[in-house]
Amino acid sequence: MAFFTHHICRGLSSSAVRHVVIKNVTIIGGGQMGAGIAQVAASTGHAVTLVDTNEDILKKAVKGIEGNLKRVVKKKFADKPEAGEEFLQKAMQNVSISTDAGSVIQGTDLVVEAIVENLKVKQDLFGGLDKVAPAHTIFASNTSSLSITDIASSTNRLDRFGGLHFFNPVPVMRLVEVIATSSTSQETFDSLLNFSKMLGKTSVSCKDTPGFIVNRLLLPYILDAVRMYERGDGSKEDIDIAMKLGCGYPMGPFELSDYVGLDTMKFIMDGWSAANPDNPMFAQSEVLNKLVAEGKFGKKTGEGFYKYK
Repeated sequence: MAFFTHHICRGLSSSAVRHVVIKNVTIIGGGQMGAGIAQVAASTGHAVTLVDTNEDILKKAVKGIEGNLKRVVKKKFADKPEAGEEFLQKAMQNVSISTDAGSVIQGTDLVVEAIVENLKVKQDLFGGLDKVAPAHTIFASNTSSLSITDIASSTNRLDRFGGLHFFNPVPVMRLVEVIATSSTSQETFDSLLNFSKMLGKTSVSCKDTPGFIVNRLLLPYILDAVRMYERGDGSKEDIDIAMKLGCGYPMGPFELSDYVGLDTMKFIMDGWSAANPDNPMFAQSEVLNKLVAEGKFGKKTGEGFYKYK
């Protein structure tokens, strides 16, 4: 089923838009990231509609959200079980699901997209939603590697479009990167910053640059470690130990690669390499390419740079 089923001409001027207090949120994508964002938003009093084309994915997401919240209640409300049950019930009442974004978007203040990292798919989604969403509705992408400007180009609300890059797992990771394009209005940017604060997150501001802050620094660091390994400068085990004990990092670069997913890393680096073919920082890695070609993506497949049982 499509994300939207009908088009409505929207002729309202963006000049009428003021600072938006975000209360109603539509999240597109019922995977791990989308469900995580939905959980945090619902837990902080926002009305959330989680949208996906697959109803089974949505049911799984809701079940996962409830299970996660029950663990939160057990930990945080150990001495107040009645308060914990009330918290759980209120949070779950804030979550609804739909397979049709067009039918639920009319009352939303913010649309957060957390679907596949494919520019055309994201553009098609937002281009369709732009025709049916209210004038005040802000659009945001959770992309970790694609240009927010490029995604927003399929819409007529460039001033009401930004990036909200959450980190996995969303309920645990405290950071949100809030990205403004050259067209994002100050009102929109302030609304996204305030929304992040209401979620209990720490936000950092960033321009629409490849990888934003974290991935722009993290992935080249990891690839430098891989190239050291390829040259025989050190074993992956010793490089991991060195960075953990020498820099105080909780994981070494190879351990972190397996956690992030080698396929995800390669996808991002391939995009950057294509856009910056002369930049040696984004050069291909034979070892990474080989592992991905063999289906060894890291912890999620049982093997990456290391083997997992």
